[in-house]
Order: sequence, then C-alpha cells, then structure tokens
Amino acid sequence: MAVSSVLAFWAVAVLLIVIPGPDWAFVLGSGLRGRTAVPAVGGLVLGYGAVTVVVAAGVGELVARSQPLLTGLIFAGGLYLVWLGARTLTRPKAPPGTGRTGARRIGTGRATLARGIGVSALNPKGLLVFVALLPQFTSARWSWPLAAQLGLLGLVFMASCAAFYLCLGTFARRISRARPAAALAITRFSAVAMIVIGALLLIERLAG
Repeated sequence: MAVSSVLAFWAVAVLLIVIPGPDWAFVLGSGLRGRTAVPAVGGLVLGYGAVTVVVAAGVGELVARSQPLLTGLIFAGGLYLVWLGARTLTRPKAPPGTGRTGARRIGTGRATLARGIGVSALNPKGLLVFVALLPQFTSARWSWPLAAQLGLLGLVFMASCAAFYLCLGTFARRISRARPAAALAITRFSAVAMIVIGALLLIERLAG
C-alpha cells in the first residue's frame, strides 16, 4: 500500500477529527466529570474499531444502501445522544477529590468506556464517512487485499482520534481543577450539544 495514500488519508482524517461534534462533546463532558479521559477516549476508539471491521467486511456499504437499516441506525444514534446528553445535564458534576472507592472508580470507568463505544459506533454519519472516504484511498492494483487496506486506514483514524481526544480530555481536566465554575458551564454546554446533535439527526431523518 502506498505511503502517500496513507499520509493523504491521515491529513483528511485529522481535519474531520478536529471539527467539533458528538465525540468532542462526549470527551469534554467526561474529561470534566471524571478523574481521567482515558475510558471515554478508549470507548470512542473501540467504537471506531468496530466500524472499521464492519466497513472492511463489506457490511457498511450494505447498511448505507438499505434505507430501513440506515433509518434504524440513525434513530438509534440520535436517541442515544439525546439520552446521554440529558443524563449528563441532569447529573451534578462530582467534586474533585471525593473519597470514592477503587471498585466504584473501576465501575465508573467501565460505564464511561461503554458509553464511548456507543457514541462512535452508533454515529451513522461516522459510518457513512467511513464508507465514502476509506475506499478513495485504496486501490485494487496494490498487493494488499482491500480488507487489509481498509483496516490499516481505520487504524490510522483510530490512532489519530486517540491522540487528539486524549489531549482534549487532559485540557478539560486542567480546566476542571483550575476553574470549577467554568468546568461546570462547559459540561452543561457539552450535554446540550449532544442533545441538539441527536435531535438534528432525528429531524433530518424524519424530514427526509
């Protein structure tokens, strides 16, 4: 597989990642509320890993072409974002330094990981981006099988996501420690953003 194609895809992937969306809102909210952004980022990466497998197996294109399946996926993703945003908005931010047990911290980390998987795996626009974008950087002329090419590009996207969102989550944690009032405002903003994005997905599908 040509290195130039991988680098070109990486450049496009970075541009897509830095555009604010559901992932941004989720990482900001989790980074401000939790002790670390690693579970949130890990969940997002695992979710995109699942999407990569689906696309590499050829299932993603079938989903994109099936109107009932695509509609169901969009509704599931939209409702999930609305639920997650409402849940974040109604739950108060845990004050830093509270004496939680190790078992509870592990449980919270696992729950955040699972929610992160849902945010990225149930994002229908993410699936469509993978279906439309990844094949443009592959070629049947190369010695690598198409599935391997798609898998490599998916790994590049996942690594870029991990690096960027870990930096974003760390930045959110620093704000949380230095300015609790600003952290609470950003948490509420991220929750509202998830609700709005989820609602727009639903409205877009209903209007279409």
